[in-house]
Amino acid sequence: MEKKTKYMNPYLAGFFLGLILLAAFYLSGRGLGASGAMKSVVVAAVDSVAPEHAAESTFYSKYTADGKSPMVSWLVFLAVGLIIGANFSGIVSDRMKFTIEKGPNIKNGTRLMMAVLGGILFGIGAQFGRGCTSGAALSGMAVLSTAGYLSMISIFGTGYLVAWIFKKLWL
Repeated sequence: MEKKTKYMNPYLAGFFLGLILLAAFYLSGRGLGASGAMKSVVVAAVDSVAPEHAAESTFYSKYTADGKSPMVSWLVFLAVGLIIGANFSGIVSDRMKFTIEKGPNIKNGTRLMMAVLGGILFGIGAQFGRGCTSGAALSGMAVLSTAGYLSMISIFGTGYLVAWIFKKLWL
């Protein structure tokens, strides 16, 4: 007999996400955002590999000036907490295993390549949009920002269009 996978009620999860977003605004004065943590990791990597370039660059130098580390950021700790929490959730609900979810007409390598490509494109889009879905859309909508609503519409609209174009990879 197949074991039923345990998931949290999505309405309850959304309510908790709203409470976390409210707490972030109250405690830090800012909303949530994961792309800022990735930016900190990239800046730290560039600073460790090419410190002269990081010091001369107007982009990198504002994060590394005065010897401060870009890794000492609340967004980095948020991302680490998300990773730990996701793993804890997977262990508790007995879903901690590596599987490649894909449709019957696609090979594992193609699925992984498309996932990496999608992640790269999403990361580039987050930089153009000045934030990821959680930063630009979720936090933006929480403060009734027009840009937040437009970001959310653009993210889901583009996602729907791209999914329709690439549906043959899944079906």
